[in-house]
Amino acid sequence: MRSKRLGRTELQVPVVGIGTAFVGVPTQNDAVVEVDVKGRRLDTELGVKTLVRAIDAGCEFIDTAVLYGRSMSETMIGEALRLRPAARDKVIITTKAGRSHQGYDFSFDGILRSVEGSLERMGLERLPIVYIHDAMGQPIDEVLAERGALGALRRLQSQGIIEHIGAACNNPPTNLEYIRTGEFDAAVIADCWSLINHIAEREIFAEAAKHDVGLIGATPLERSLLATGPQADTLYLNRLFSQECLDHVREIQRLCQRYDVPMVAVALQWCTRHPQVASVIPGARIPEEAVSSMAAAEVSIPDELWDDLSPLLRHFDTAVDV
Repeated sequence: MRSKRLGRTELQVPVVGIGTAFVGVPTQNDAVVEVDVKGRRLDTELGVKTLVRAIDAGCEFIDTAVLYGRSMSETMIGEALRLRPAARDKVIITTKAGRSHQGYDFSFDGILRSVEGSLERMGLERLPIVYIHDAMGQPIDEVLAERGALGALRRLQSQGIIEHIGAACNNPPTNLEYIRTGEFDAAVIADCWSLINHIAEREIFAEAAKHDVGLIGATPLERSLLATGPQADTLYLNRLFSQECLDHVREIQRLCQRYDVPMVAVALQWCTRHPQVASVIPGARIPEEAVSSMAAAEVSIPDELWDDLSPLLRHFDTAVDV
């Protein structure tokens, strides 16, 4: 798979990895109906199988967080690495600290405990990137303080336990605020860059370029809408798609069908055509989604399709602010 340099780091990341916020959740609607993670249906055997299939399909980039699945996402990654030990030296695994199912803790000691727990659950000794996670509404000067979250990650960085420090907020304005500081090597940007959401073009890309912050695109498939097209009775977590938006997606889907190219491939590859976006991490709940994303990265897309797609690129307000 093609790779790109991640901002000012030396890391070369595959243009498509997988996200694990919902790994092991059996159906898409389960991820919406059971919004409270405590009550969400989670099949850990299915989750491990998904991760193993992803690795077998060539996945070399997995993103997780302490929050995901009440930390079970990290535990499942640890089990997958036990089953595929060779992947330890091939797969880039990144995680996030500061938010868990128990709440928020951006204190120095809290971040140290969080990273220690992540390493233990995944059976790792070091991590290439740890992100400060979902610091929405937090005083930024406290988060960035020497005795705050950033100070703790700097300590771990000096000890060689982590290589790079990133910001990851499920809120574009907060991501922008942290990217603008120039303190971060990378950022996971959610709800702002897809075929139908172009918020990142307003300021995020410019600020990232100014500081050479490598960007990882989360939610590139808009909760699967850009993989399957509109589906009856499908629920979309934190999304409100207007009828105009759904009709527009159908038009993009028809264009892809004319070229006999899966829309999922177009949706993922389009995101990383932007020079600042190194990779995208579509979520994988089940093995089929992981395999589909890996295959989508390898699809050859003719220049004529990109040309015909250009007039169809427009922004819709899709994400619900939570």
